[in-house]
Amino acid sequence: MVRLKDDAKATSSEVCGMGRFSVEVDLANNHELELSAGGFLPFDRVRRLRIAGVVDSGAARLVLPQSACDQLGLVPTGQVGVRYADTRRAQRPLVSGVHLTHLDRSGVFSAVVEPDRDTALIGAIVLEELDLMVDCSLQRLVPRDPNQIISEIE
Repeated sequence: MVRLKDDAKATSSEVCGMGRFSVEVDLANNHELELSAGGFLPFDRVRRLRIAGVVDSGAARLVLPQSACDQLGLVPTGQVGVRYADTRRAQRPLVSGVHLTHLDRSGVFSAVVEPDRDTALIGAIVLEELDLMVDCSLQRLVPRDPNQIISEIE
């Protein structure tokens, strides 16, 4: 992930100088996609949705509204502690098997469920996995390599 601001201690809303920005992402229930690929569920029965996602490279995880998880049929697999920017802390459900697609790149993620959100929050884990960089000047995500995901290994 590339953070396009020199100050490594910048808050997440300062990452782009102009603040956070939104993109549209496609979500699907990955378990149902696998059932469909195996011929056990018709492809048109796989639950999916398109949702606005706020890009915040200062956040770590994918966060989804409860309503999106309900639409996708995702059930909690555990709990996770969260800390908000204002230092409040809480416990939130964690779901797995979220298939996320953006710019023809896909990955399967776990997500924190936030009951009062209406947009997704797209954090660094998603950006790293999909090999997307934050273009602050145009407020968009761009692939590091337009032809393929590049994985750094030693």
